[in-house]
Amino acid sequence: MTVTHDQAAWFTKTFEAMVSNVDKAVLGKEHVIRLALTCMLSEGHLLLEDFPGTGKTQLARALSSTVHGTNSRIQFTPDLLPSDVTGVTIYDPNSKKFEFHQGPIFATIVLADEINRASPKTQSALLEVMEEAKVTVDGVRHEVGDPFMVIATQNPIEQAGTYRLPEAQLDRFLMKTTLGYPDHDATVRVLRDAKTRDRTKALEPVVTSQVILDMAELADEVHVDDAILDYVSRLAEETRRHVSVRLGLSVRGCLAFVRCAKTWAIGQGRTHVIPDDIKLLAQPVLNHRLLVTAEAQFAGITVNQVIDQILGEVAPPTERVA
Repeated sequence: MTVTHDQAAWFTKTFEAMVSNVDKAVLGKEHVIRLALTCMLSEGHLLLEDFPGTGKTQLARALSSTVHGTNSRIQFTPDLLPSDVTGVTIYDPNSKKFEFHQGPIFATIVLADEINRASPKTQSALLEVMEEAKVTVDGVRHEVGDPFMVIATQNPIEQAGTYRLPEAQLDRFLMKTTLGYPDHDATVRVLRDAKTRDRTKALEPVVTSQVILDMAELADEVHVDDAILDYVSRLAEETRRHVSVRLGLSVRGCLAFVRCAKTWAIGQGRTHVIPDDIKLLAQPVLNHRLLVTAEAQFAGITVNQVIDQILGEVAPPTERVA
């Protein structure tokens, strides 16, 4: 199947409607909104990391409100148990059978708020469901449905009372991004409407779950030239041999890169991926998948700096790809 220009135009129109809807609740953060929606339509999970009070939960709620599906919120705390997330099997004395009671993970969009405040055992309960969209309880597997997306927020690890997410779980997130503080004009707009406690309550759904599935299926068919695939592979190889990196980009990370690039391209109205799509998505797709060495950390070298350096050293395809 080849994506037609009419299909790309429909995708872009719907995508822009979703961006506009979320923008009503999250002011001045259009680029982050586009990244979040790209993650959703790439059938991935999103990790939002920032300091408290920057709007992480507001963005997650706005995304949930934009899709006409079920949504749930899990407040992660140190005493949260895995069964509080996945659900539990309870014996019913009337029917004399064990019945499974679904946990909050069974929803179209799940907000895992402050995920790094829960114990590693509870965090690990998310691994299977994020990868396979299934939950196993007492040996029985239960599907959570389709579409399914986890939007997790976390405070930086320097904050007290947090647990570092294991690399295996970080790799389950398609993207990691940060909102940062709003600019001056956006801050003034927020303060002007201080009487509104939660902007997401006024949002109306603009798409159904089926539309999300249709858009994701269409994005999968976006053309990616072999030159682009070669570019992604060379970037990955460079991360693995870089002197400051001890854990480079995996094959799963490469696949995530290509999936996101396809969705971003059609979101811009194109039927094919260009090198600039790869460059633009490098930070949100790669920065939680690479680990720098202890020596590099001591020298003040960050993952973002390494990514920028690699992008500058690996030449992108020069001819137009279509």
